[in-house]
Amino acid sequence: MAFSRIRTLDPPSRGIFRKAAVMLCSLLTSVFLLHSLADRCGTSPLRATSGRALRTKRLAAHAWTAGESAMWPPPDLVPGKAARRFAGKVSPLGEGSKKLPQALIIGVKKGGTRALLEFLRVHPDIRAVGAEPHFFDRNYDNGLEWYRELMPKTLEGQITMEKTPSYFVTREAPARIAAMSRDTKVIVVVRDPVTRAISDYTQTLSKKPDIPSFESLTFKNRTTGLIDTSWSAVQIGIYAKHLDNWLQYFPMEQILFVSGERLISDPAGELGRVQDFLGLKRIITDKHFYFNQTKGFPCLKKAEGSSKPHCLGKTKGRTHPNIDPEVVQRLRDFYRPFNMKFYQMTGRFFGWDD
Repeated sequence: MAFSRIRTLDPPSRGIFRKAAVMLCSLLTSVFLLHSLADRCGTSPLRATSGRALRTKRLAAHAWTAGESAMWPPPDLVPGKAARRFAGKVSPLGEGSKKLPQALIIGVKKGGTRALLEFLRVHPDIRAVGAEPHFFDRNYDNGLEWYRELMPKTLEGQITMEKTPSYFVTREAPARIAAMSRDTKVIVVVRDPVTRAISDYTQTLSKKPDIPSFESLTFKNRTTGLIDTSWSAVQIGIYAKHLDNWLQYFPMEQILFVSGERLISDPAGELGRVQDFLGLKRIITDKHFYFNQTKGFPCLKKAEGSSKPHCLGKTKGRTHPNIDPEVVQRLRDFYRPFNMKFYQMTGRFFGWDD
């Protein structure tokens, strides 16, 4: 009898067991589904970290292919002050690309072009070739792609520059530069043409000590006082004549004349004009310069890519030979009408005839 009672309780027990098993399976399934959903939504700490890492890698790949427009690290990945520090900075992954120059320093020889270029290279938005390419006078047949390859890589917003002082006196140069781009901005550093001629002669004398005297090269005939305008040291200083050639291809608004004298006496002031002309923020100021009494001209407190002061080399600031004052006066008389025309053309008085 007892045995039969026990047997009658057996079926309900199996039903309870089955229900419990089904509930357990449902619970496990729900937990699994919730975990999966949480994982996909990024709430799992491990998954969130790996997701950010994946995004970082993708952005890195984009930066590598985007080149100059990429910014690394992305500001939204760098919190707080660091984001502001990286904003707009050069990307180590975005190496940039080589472009034809948008601005050229075209002259004049012994006017202060090297100083101007070295000063401008301090600006973070200017990239310049160190050596003179001489493309538009000597190497034009090599083609624009050859010329482009000489340029440094730049990022978006940076200006590519080069300087070759002989362009200003090369008849073909304006047409060739205009053929590259009529939007090119040109900069000319000018200096008292008499002092410039003596400086030019001094440089040649240092290389060829046996050349004739300055006086004998200046005149075709010393007795009559006729100036030899075929001598390059004299010919370069007839600025108005050369400017006439440039104005056939470029409007005056695209040509800036920098005073070689003021580049020595007030470098920050002249650099301010150049930065304005190039459409750049005035970053180069008085704080970048100190005056070197030995050399007699300003030097940089910190050169591009260096924490040390930098002056131009020993070939700059040579001592000029003594020139007969009568020869100097004859030259001043010769240049005066050309200077006056140049002042009128540029709308700037340089004070060489005071």
